[in-house]
This record gives sequence, structure tokens and C-alpha cells, in this order.
Amino acid sequence: MHPAFSVLLFTTLSGAGYGLLLWTGALILLPYAQGRPPQQGVLPLLWAVLLATGFVLTTAGLVSSLFHLGRPARAWRAFSQWRTSWLSREGVLAVATALAVLALLAAVAAPTFLGSHAPLQGALVPTLAAATMLLSAGTVACTAMIYASLKPVPAWRQALVVPVYFAFALLGGWMVLMALANWAALSDAALAFNLLVTFALAALAAALKLAYWHRIDRQPLGADRGDAVGLPGREVAVFERPHTEANYLTREMGYVLARRHARPLRALAVLLFAAVPAFAAWLAWALPELAGPVFALAALATLLGTLVERWLFFAQARHLVTLYY
Repeated sequence: MHPAFSVLLFTTLSGAGYGLLLWTGALILLPYAQGRPPQQGVLPLLWAVLLATGFVLTTAGLVSSLFHLGRPARAWRAFSQWRTSWLSREGVLAVATALAVLALLAAVAAPTFLGSHAPLQGALVPTLAAATMLLSAGTVACTAMIYASLKPVPAWRQALVVPVYFAFALLGGWMVLMALANWAALSDAALAFNLLVTFALAALAAALKLAYWHRIDRQPLGADRGDAVGLPGREVAVFERPHTEANYLTREMGYVLARRHARPLRALAVLLFAAVPAFAAWLAWALPELAGPVFALAALATLLGTLVERWLFFAQARHLVTLYY
């Protein structure tokens, strides 16, 4: 498949944004689960910054996806097919998530700007935080199912596609969270916790992605040229092209990436999204005064590694229609 940069940017930015919203929702729910609603101050201000960053990332990703459409002005029509289309469900949940984030941001930040120092008691903030987490997870799942539901692309019709999307969302969101939260002085226990979580997420994303690549390298297309031309079980040889000029199918579906080119790109992706974050977490633990800039660079490396991984996800996927050509 031909990788469209707008779609690569969308899945990279929105994935990290929804992952950040998942982590932020968990952070907001934690003190309520412990029975200690926070006072207005530094902690709610941090929540507001994280929510605003997640909103910006998800919105930027969704806006970038419109550039891949032939007529972006008609994108609103996709919302009407939510009963049958994963793309439509993604759009509906993305809008619902944005509204939940804005409501939660207002509930968290408004008292601070109004000069109130009362605790954030009541059910409003934790309810909105839980809704934000559920809607963010649902949006990531719908994004993954857009591809996992396509039977004509065997490389996408994989059980690992959805877990990989969630792993990268959690990893990308966690690294953005670390890039924002580690500029303040943290305790040794907090730095050790950050190290363990970063190691676990990087290892999980790398393991799932390596397993996915192992599968698609050994997966047959599930059909042959005879099936493509309506002669199943017959040997078919091509002596002339179906047409003399390229068309939409040959441009979009016929993109082929040689395996010798895929190997170094895979190694680069794993280096950026797994090795660099793990090393950065260890360096931040060993040198706490460098935690802020180190995690900021690691978050950027994670996003770049995810972008390379997404490019490979499209470039290595073969559509069955290419058998006809």
C-alpha cells in the first residue's frame, strides 16, 4: 500500500494523544480512589496541562487525516455510517472524547482561575476522567479496527494489529507525559517507577511489533493469480499488462517495499521507539537533574519511531487486487 503522510501523521499524533489522555485520566482518578481529593494548586494545574496537550495532539492528528480525503468538506458524511463502519465509529468517538476532555479541563482548571482553593470533591471530576479514558480507549480500538477488519489486506487482518495500536498509544502517551512532568524535581522512588514503567512499555511495544513482523513475513496472501481472474486452482501466466498506464489501484495498492529495505527501517524504528526511551529512562534515573531534557528528546524519538513503524505498516501491506496486475 502507498503510505500517505497525512494518515501516518494522524495515527502517530492521535495515538500518542489518546494514550496521554488515558494516563492523565488514571492520574486524576488515583487520589479519588485513595479518598484524598486534591486541593486546587500544582496537581490540578499539571492535569490541565496534560489534558490540553492530549487535546492538541488528538486534534492535530484528526485534522491532518482530512488532507488524505479527496473532498475534505464532505468528511461530515462519515458520521452517519456508525452502525457498519469503523471509520465512522472512530469519528463519533473522537468527537465525544474531545467534548469529554474539554469538560474535564474546565472542571479541573476553572476553580484555579476563579481563585478557589477548595478540594475538587464530588463525582464530576472522577466521572469525566473515567469517561475520557473509556472514550480514548474506544477511539484507539476503532482506529486499529479500520485496518484489522479489511479482509483484502492479509497483513492487516491480524490479531496483533489492535494490541500493537494500544501498545504504541500507551508508550507514546507515557513518553509525552514524562517529557512534561519530569522538569520538576522528583523523588528517587518516582524516578525508579518511571524507569520500570518505561522499560515495560518499550519492551511490550517492541515484542508485539517484532511478533507482528515475524507473522507477516511468513504469511501467504491467501489467494493466487488464478483466483484474481476467476480461474481458481488454475495456473495463470501474465503475457500483457491489463492496461498501458498507471491508475489509482496501481498507485495506491501496488506499492511494494523490498525486504532488504524493510530490515534497516525496522531496526531504526525499534531503536527510536524502544531503545531510546529505555536508555533515556535509565539516564534520568541515574542523573535526575537531566530528567526533563532527556525525556523530552526521548518523547520526540518515540514519535519519530512510531512514524517509521506506521510507514512500514502501510508500505509492507499488499492488497489482493494487485494479483490481477
